[in-house]
Amino acid sequence: MTRLRPFAMLLALVLLGAGGALLVAAAVGMKASELAHLAGLLAPAVVVTVVAATLASSLLRRTSLRQRYLAIAAVGTLVALGNLFALTQAMFVSARAASVLAVVLTYASAAGLAAAYASARSSAGALDRVTGTAEIIGDGDLSARVGSLEAGPEMDRLAATIDQMAVRLQAVRDQEQRVERIRRDLITAVSHDLRTPLANLRAMAEAIDDHVVDDPETLRRYANQMRRAVGQLTSLVDDLFEFVQIDTIAIEAETDRVRLDDVVASAIATVETEAERKGVLLSTELAGSEGTACSPHLTRVLQNLLVNAVRHTPPDGAVRIEGWRLASEVRLAVEDTGEGIASEDLPFVFDPFYRVDSARAGNGAGLGLALADRIVGALGGTIEVASRPDVGTRFDVMVPFPADPTIMAPAAGPGRARTRSGGRRGSGSRRPS
Repeated sequence: MTRLRPFAMLLALVLLGAGGALLVAAAVGMKASELAHLAGLLAPAVVVTVVAATLASSLLRRTSLRQRYLAIAAVGTLVALGNLFALTQAMFVSARAASVLAVVLTYASAAGLAAAYASARSSAGALDRVTGTAEIIGDGDLSARVGSLEAGPEMDRLAATIDQMAVRLQAVRDQEQRVERIRRDLITAVSHDLRTPLANLRAMAEAIDDHVVDDPETLRRYANQMRRAVGQLTSLVDDLFEFVQIDTIAIEAETDRVRLDDVVASAIATVETEAERKGVLLSTELAGSEGTACSPHLTRVLQNLLVNAVRHTPPDGAVRIEGWRLASEVRLAVEDTGEGIASEDLPFVFDPFYRVDSARAGNGAGLGLALADRIVGALGGTIEVASRPDVGTRFDVMVPFPADPTIMAPAAGPGRARTRSGGRRGSGSRRPS
């Protein structure tokens, strides 16, 4: 049935044309006998037209667009001249009128052929452009675009579809390349971070096993170093596990809420021992927002920022935690008086395993800031960094105020936020603009 549909459509159009011719003839005043004679002439013409069109369709199937346009124009001219000849022979048209009409039809055919050639050239040029762009994209250059063709709505829609396809393909390839780059960085960074503690553990274990060392003092020192190496390995594994397990959907659907001061207190508890050892001042200023409800995941964000700040702040330096609530968001800031970060490194500090210079590499695995950025993004917020070398660094965290502000569970960690330091207390008076 599907194969017969084009033939049925062709027959219907030819019959419609024959019927239109009869109506025009009746409108100009032809008698009934003349109309019957004309209908007799049109009947074989309909059959010839259908057969010729079917054969032409088969023959033109392998021709170019230009040849098809010219063939269609030529067929129209030949049919008109053939009809004129038939009407002349049937005495419907006088010889004089037929001569005039033949001249007019000849000129009209030339004009039709010229118009068909111009139209075919424009359409063929647009198709060549589309084909060329598709070939370039097929060769791997996904930056190629067809652009505007101005060759009719159909061609413009085809060009737009190809351009949209190229954009999507390029986005997919960029994502694949990014994932592959992260995978390579992950393997490189993990290998690097595993090598040192494992080498130390192996060297010390072999020294103990071979009785190279046996005095209690050295054994205690080795035990402390082995414990430290195991701690580094445990921290790396924990960070890796948490980094790959962060579930954006689960965080967005989270309903637990904690007080902001509990979040700050819990985060401070993880670094106060190291801060006391180095003599680094820890101070807080929550600007009356202590009871603000927020996500418990902010605890890990603040912990990572504080660990980073204390690690890279020299002795007798300061780390300041600020928090405040606006109409639609909660803000936190961690500012230190540490080494600072070079401007060329700032765009990459949230990349997994990115290390700046060796001075800031420390013992971390390079995942702390990446974790913080990922958690804040899952909460629908943003995290920004500003830094000046030898002056300090400031991280600003902005997260939307939760739709359900009901506090359901306290954050893990001691009490409420308070000022902690290595024997000193900060005033906590400055607030960012």
